[in-house]
Amino acid sequence: MISRRRFLATSGAAVLPPPLVARAQSQGKVWRVGILATANPRVYDDSIDELHKLGYVRDQNLTLDDRTAEGNADRLPTLAAELVRASVDVIIAGGTEASVRAARQATASIPIVIVAIDYDPVAQGYGASLARPGGNVTGVFLQQIELTAKRMELLREAFPKLTRVAILWDPSATDQFRAADAAARSLGIRVQSLEVRNPDGLRGAFATAAKERADAVFVVTTAVFFRERAHLSKLAIASRRPAVYALREFAEAGGLMSYGTNLPAMFRRAAVYVDKILKGARAGDLPMEQPTKFELVINLKTAKALGLTISQSVLLRADQVIE
Repeated sequence: MISRRRFLATSGAAVLPPPLVARAQSQGKVWRVGILATANPRVYDDSIDELHKLGYVRDQNLTLDDRTAEGNADRLPTLAAELVRASVDVIIAGGTEASVRAARQATASIPIVIVAIDYDPVAQGYGASLARPGGNVTGVFLQQIELTAKRMELLREAFPKLTRVAILWDPSATDQFRAADAAARSLGIRVQSLEVRNPDGLRGAFATAAKERADAVFVVTTAVFFRERAHLSKLAIASRRPAVYALREFAEAGGLMSYGTNLPAMFRRAAVYVDKILKGARAGDLPMEQPTKFELVINLKTAKALGLTISQSVLLRADQVIE
């Protein structure tokens, strides 16, 4: 299991090697880094830890100004405007496309480092190209759509008798739903759409999946679903339905299976972008990056709770098996 420190924990100076502390103390500038979170601010712990390793120490040469919408994307424009008024030197905008949209609408001059997990920033117009985005937006992103077909294939391989899958999605993930629908149909799997508008609809969605006799549930990735991942796993087990997810955090929270990138690594990489910008690099000159390593995590404890046997071919390919 991945252990996380409390969000915006106390200064990391105590754990920094002496040379890093000395370098941080010798810098006269106190940098102000803004954090714009859609739902779960704790995922930024990894960015903060990486900044500490790079020599930035809270209350010495670093001030962190965090804003979280607590799952309500409508609040993001107001929060982004607050960060601009606070004169932050750079903004880290993670999660949904709504976060970078709010930040970009609030400022065209303050650099914005994104951690995009469910949208393509170039396709959405936040950069001219991956190699040279231009403007004030750069960072790392995971194109979920490109992994959707692979996730569906793994679900079918894990359960060869699968004939009907329910796709759980919300309006922020329409593109993911379409990709999952196409991937399932290409495999000869019938699709049941489970659209939910808010977390209150999750229980009913799983009840519908069970009533309609879906063999499994394919869960797309959204900020709300990430926040509700423990609840989702409990609902899947209660409905006796295997479910596949995009991030290991879902499997660690009790989900059956996940396939995707390492989210903490993406947030650590975002800190490297912040460091380069604070040292003088222009955001528009820094190429956007995509993860190149993906991991399959299987929760055998959940499989046993569901009374399921996962095919040996899938188990042998797993990067981690939770028992």
